[in-house]
Amino acid sequence: MQPGPSERDPYNGLTRAEPTLPSSAYWDAEAYQRDLDAIWYKSWLLVCREADLAQPLAFRTFRIGTQEIVVLRDETGALRAFHNTCRHRGSQLCQESEGRLKARLITCPYHAWSYSLRGDLVRVPSKSLPEGFDKAEHPLYRVALSVWSGFVFVNLAEDAGGSAETSFDPASGDLSNWPLETLVSGHVLRKVMNCNWKIFWENFNECLHCPGVHKDLSRLVPIYGRGLMGRHDDPQWARHADNDAPEFSGGLRAGAETWSSDGQAHGPVFADLTPAERAAGQTYATSLPSMFIVGHVDYVRTVRLVPLGPEQTELTAEWLFSSEALEAPSADIDNIVAFGRQVLEEDAGICEVNQKGLRSMRHKAGVLMPEEYDLHRFHNWVRERSAAHSPKP
Repeated sequence: MQPGPSERDPYNGLTRAEPTLPSSAYWDAEAYQRDLDAIWYKSWLLVCREADLAQPLAFRTFRIGTQEIVVLRDETGALRAFHNTCRHRGSQLCQESEGRLKARLITCPYHAWSYSLRGDLVRVPSKSLPEGFDKAEHPLYRVALSVWSGFVFVNLAEDAGGSAETSFDPASGDLSNWPLETLVSGHVLRKVMNCNWKIFWENFNECLHCPGVHKDLSRLVPIYGRGLMGRHDDPQWARHADNDAPEFSGGLRAGAETWSSDGQAHGPVFADLTPAERAAGQTYATSLPSMFIVGHVDYVRTVRLVPLGPEQTELTAEWLFSSEALEAPSADIDNIVAFGRQVLEEDAGICEVNQKGLRSMRHKAGVLMPEEYDLHRFHNWVRERSAAHSPKP
């Protein structure tokens, strides 16, 4: 979430001590419900890629908090999303997590109310209908859906505004030179972390932990080894303003090309990347609260979060490659995946350590250091949405 430096004040760091969110925000059941109501039920959330629903009648179900959603591709090829709930008496409609509908209808397994793939109620098997009953008044509960670069997002708010594209942090990197729509999944990691979802995002938004937690990553990205995310995180950055060494400017160590165990690319480099994008080594784009995506020179990595409870979060990471890379007999995809898995496992482990200490009756809140300016920005993002959701006095 790092903002770009301004000419007037190019130092990124905080200039005064700022409090964290209260400790109870990470374990209290009421705080968790507030997060669901104020953030998760009102934001654009990544659910899958278009390629996961490639064929007409394909569907997937997703649970977000207590809400279960079904996303499908109808017979015309359009993507649609609904609450996975029958309008009759609220039964679950699709019981499998994914599959292909047997017909151009969604039929409730309980009393056989049937809906078109556009969500319209088309058949009620009762012998007679109540006076005044109009099937048009009982469609499935529609959910807003938006597609960005081959990624499918939903928004549970009835008055959802914006789009998946507008949900990205304005400070995010530009991934328009990566061929996101055509990439193919090479590996998926699913992991349940015993921590609140906000703990993971806090860890994502600082590199103070990098020297101690990510030793191999810190060697690959030398500025991380200094506990910094970018040049302007250093209060003394001006002393090294003309030094393009990676420990000051960012980017990968000399001779490295990408995030992999040996630092080398293991497939064709994306053709449309600029020299600056190749030199950077990693370009991040973030859509809170559910995902971030990282563009490397030879692959793309996505990480999706789903809250499972106050102290539990599901992480799904996916490594996306060109089809040429996956088909090439010389491509060493394991070299790439192993490194990314290591970093994520290290992050998950330290997030769980953070979570374990938060229930101290003495620890009401923490304090942020200057390098944690993006945590402060994230905390304010959470505070603003919680305040907007709170009833007015």
